[in-house]
Amino acid sequence: MENRVLSGMRPTGQLHLGHYHGVLKNWLTLQNEYDSYFFVADWHAFTTHYSDKIDLESNVTEMVVDWLAAGINPNTSTIFVQSKVPEHAELHLLLSMITPLPWLERVPSYKDQQEKLRTKDLGTYGFLGYPLLQSADILIYKAGLVPVGEDQVAHIELTREVARRFNHVYGREADFEEKAEVAITKMGKKQAKSYRSLRKTYQETGDIEALNKAQALLKEQQNITLGDRERLLGYIEGIGRIILTEPESLLTKASKMPGLDGQKMSKSYGNTISLRDTKAEIETKIRRMPTDPARIKLTDAGDPKKCPVWQLHEIYSDEQTCDWVKDSCIHAKIGCVECKQPVIDSIQTELLPIQERIATYQSDPKLISQIIHEGSEKARSIAQETMAEVREVMGITY
Repeated sequence: MENRVLSGMRPTGQLHLGHYHGVLKNWLTLQNEYDSYFFVADWHAFTTHYSDKIDLESNVTEMVVDWLAAGINPNTSTIFVQSKVPEHAELHLLLSMITPLPWLERVPSYKDQQEKLRTKDLGTYGFLGYPLLQSADILIYKAGLVPVGEDQVAHIELTREVARRFNHVYGREADFEEKAEVAITKMGKKQAKSYRSLRKTYQETGDIEALNKAQALLKEQQNITLGDRERLLGYIEGIGRIILTEPESLLTKASKMPGLDGQKMSKSYGNTISLRDTKAEIETKIRRMPTDPARIKLTDAGDPKKCPVWQLHEIYSDEQTCDWVKDSCIHAKIGCVECKQPVIDSIQTELLPIQERIATYQSDPKLISQIIHEGSEKARSIAQETMAEVREVMGITY
């Protein structure tokens, strides 16, 4: 489904401004443009936190509350929990049977994360295989687009390779061509003729435009089954029936949200401002932020480029305030405490309406349970359709 987007988050702790600016704001845009599926990846939490005492039930619920408070609309987006759709695990298991081990070992994040999280024992299959579980998450919904940052593109490429391998191994039915020809006749004479012409052109000349037109023609067909449509999509390229759809990366802008120490905001670095921090907590955290080390005394000139607080001004302050900060810092006209105040005010103002909505949703736990249940049921119905196809081509229908 080219118009279907899928994305998820692990419920390993409180959401912070990095999540809000780096992920949730993007979701708010996507939910108005695509058939959007957003899920709480609770199984993925075990890949690195399997021995930690996480209150997973509370984390899952509160994460959904934060999403809703940030503006994710359950009427336009499907919100669900990974573990409530067990078909994810089934597809992951079956994909693991055909996925070469070196494919997983070469995923860049595998060694990177092992290095960053050296205090944890990550010599587990769950950690090695989590990109394949991600692949199952995506492929089971036939999502055409997956919003990712540049560091996650390798995971989507793995997903494409896994889908391609699966389709190659299982997409060639013994009577594939006969079934494809029967499916063509169901399209009607005019459409069938057009399809055959476009298929011939593509196969003889490699004309991409002919391929695109043939694919568009099939999407418009109302009188053929989903299985026939996928069979004919594969028939164009001569690769067999397409069971699992290869997704595309939907590159998102890298979050510019710095942490309290100037590094990327991350729970791992302990440098976050939570979406639920009180006004007093926000003020205390910003007040304690390090500044340009050259500014020891009020009269010492500073350089905004060497100050983590300046990075927050670039996000939260208007042009006039930024000009004031630069001039006042370079010429030692104000102290660092005064410089930090506009950032404190802006973050408090941004989080106030979100926190008010959080309180409203927290007062109605039944509504949250209902949203999760209905979203998970909708997601599962699609996952079950995909698994029925997967079992059929693998011969697991007895």
